[in-house]
Amino acid sequence: MESALNWVNENSDLLIEYAVQITLAFVVLFIGIRVAKLCGKLTEKAFNSRKVDKAVGSFVSSIVYAIVLAATVLMALSQVGIETTSFIAILGAAGLAVGLALQGSLSNFASGVLIILLRPFKSGDYIEAGGQSGTVTKIEIFSTELRTPDNKVIIMPNSSVMSDAIVNYSREKTRRIDLVIGVGYEADLKEAKQVLSSILDADVRVLKEPGYTVAVLELADSSVNFAVRPWVNTVDYWPTYFDLVEKIKLALDDANISIPFPQMDVHLHKDK
Repeated sequence: MESALNWVNENSDLLIEYAVQITLAFVVLFIGIRVAKLCGKLTEKAFNSRKVDKAVGSFVSSIVYAIVLAATVLMALSQVGIETTSFIAILGAAGLAVGLALQGSLSNFASGVLIILLRPFKSGDYIEAGGQSGTVTKIEIFSTELRTPDNKVIIMPNSSVMSDAIVNYSREKTRRIDLVIGVGYEADLKEAKQVLSSILDADVRVLKEPGYTVAVLELADSSVNFAVRPWVNTVDYWPTYFDLVEKIKLALDDANISIPFPQMDVHLHKDK
């Protein structure tokens, strides 16, 4: 015990110096993390104030946060006497090894950069990609966040988003509704066509240009199928779709025009 106290007394100046360095390192790390978060928020706020796509601002702010945080860690290490130049060289070698092991993460990062550069979609667009669909809410360094119509959150790796076809339902201002309406073979086709056309003419959401299509599509097994294809503004797509289906059914019923449905005839043979 006495020898330990003697060692402490003899090296008190050195211990105090190390204690100060370690304390400064923690202070630098603590402040640096807060500064990194602040820089990320300010970057995102700056992009939003310039009316840049929110997804782009989120992506760039994530990169700024990562860069500032990395610089903070290097500054903290320098406070405790670690030579950062050699440390950076070690990190470079380790980064190569880690990069080979984390090819998926690097692929996600590269895909995120491609999303920002090519801009196949933006924040607020409703898309289908990688087998998932939803409204884009965020584009991060490694992932893209979607929100489904029933309010579920889907976090997809960026590589999955860019690995296959992307369907953007929101990019164009107008969309076409494609309905197939079947009527019985005994129905008056001219009357049926007139009923369908009158429904579209009466709906103010159906655009005049380009004009709608109501035409015989095919002579199916049990029905004559009409193609009903009106154009609407993208924001009106689903409300108009649901209303048209209901109105068509009610109008055809009022006109005594039957809508065939699958039927099965069962014949029972009684043994004598």
